[in-house]
Amino acid sequence: MAGSRDYYEVLGVGRDASDDDIKKAYRELAFKYHPDKNPDDPAAEEKFKEVAEAHEVLGDSEKRGRYDQFGAAAFNQGGAGGGFGGADFSHMDLNDALNAFMRSFGGGGGGGLSDLFGFGGQTRGGPQRGSDVRIRLRLTLEEIATGVRKKIKVTKFVHCKECHGSGAKPGTSPKTCTTCRGAGQVQTQRSMGMLGTFMTTTPCPTCRGTGQVIDDPCPRCVGKGFVRAKETVEIDVPVGVSTGNYIPINGAGNAGPRGGPSGRLLVVLEEIPHKIFERHGDNVLLELPVSIATAALGGSVEVPTLDGKARLKIPAGTQSGQLLKMRGKGIPHHRGFGTGDQFVSVAVWVPKRPSSDEKKLLKKLGDIQKKNVPGPRRPGR
Repeated sequence: MAGSRDYYEVLGVGRDASDDDIKKAYRELAFKYHPDKNPDDPAAEEKFKEVAEAHEVLGDSEKRGRYDQFGAAAFNQGGAGGGFGGADFSHMDLNDALNAFMRSFGGGGGGGLSDLFGFGGQTRGGPQRGSDVRIRLRLTLEEIATGVRKKIKVTKFVHCKECHGSGAKPGTSPKTCTTCRGAGQVQTQRSMGMLGTFMTTTPCPTCRGTGQVIDDPCPRCVGKGFVRAKETVEIDVPVGVSTGNYIPINGAGNAGPRGGPSGRLLVVLEEIPHKIFERHGDNVLLELPVSIATAALGGSVEVPTLDGKARLKIPAGTQSGQLLKMRGKGIPHHRGFGTGDQFVSVAVWVPKRPSSDEKKLLKKLGDIQKKNVPGPRRPGR
């Protein structure tokens, strides 16, 4: 089951997929592997349960946020995060999967079966949720190592202040749709021949699923209930994030039409390449030039780190290219405890234009080392 797999991978969508993308992917896969279409096919049944499990989490904004932060362990009883209330999706059986399918595409009255045969599923009336907004946030390696709070301006749709998001001209109010009587949806009876008669539910064509009509629209938003504007959003970035990670902020996306709830703000993170540090997971690497004398005799040198400077001991006889570890000087782990390390690649520095004094000393050193320098050998030995 998908308890050990990535839910996004199960549905075949990216981690920045919108709610509509997730629902569409689930719809296609659920219909493809539905037991009614694949009788006596255990493999199809397992796939059907797997995609239902993934959709139960990713199709709910709150559960999706917990999954993005803690992974599947957030929902497995006894796992990391305590299961968040005991919900366990790692062992969904066929009955649970079928019930989830009916909730998503049919509900009562046979709507799920009619949807399976291509007549469309039940939709809920009322205000529609706004779309998600995707932005990019660039971070320095130092900010990633410590965590940071950022204030950024986001251009998006916000609820119209003149009509308070209703879409109606101030002093007037939307009216209940007479076609659907405010339900936002209408039912149609369809004959399936030998299979009987089924009821299908579709959005009301008059009010487009909102349950209300506006005779006198707001002049500022032209009846939409939202206008384009810039808003400042505060974002708390945790430590240890990487390029491609994103932070979902519920209710900070585009406002929904006619007072509908706002979508999510998806903050996609990008690491700015550092001038001296190279990142390898939670470890960092830098190259440190040292003099011939320091490499040969050893010594203590000052080395930059992500949180300032620290002393590093250079052992006597250190060779060029040798790696020295500075424990705990890397990046804190994003999930879990502990911190990465900093590795220092020693580069023995040889002057390109030695001074007269350096030439004398180096010539004297060369004369002494003539008998000690090893002969040719295979690289790496």
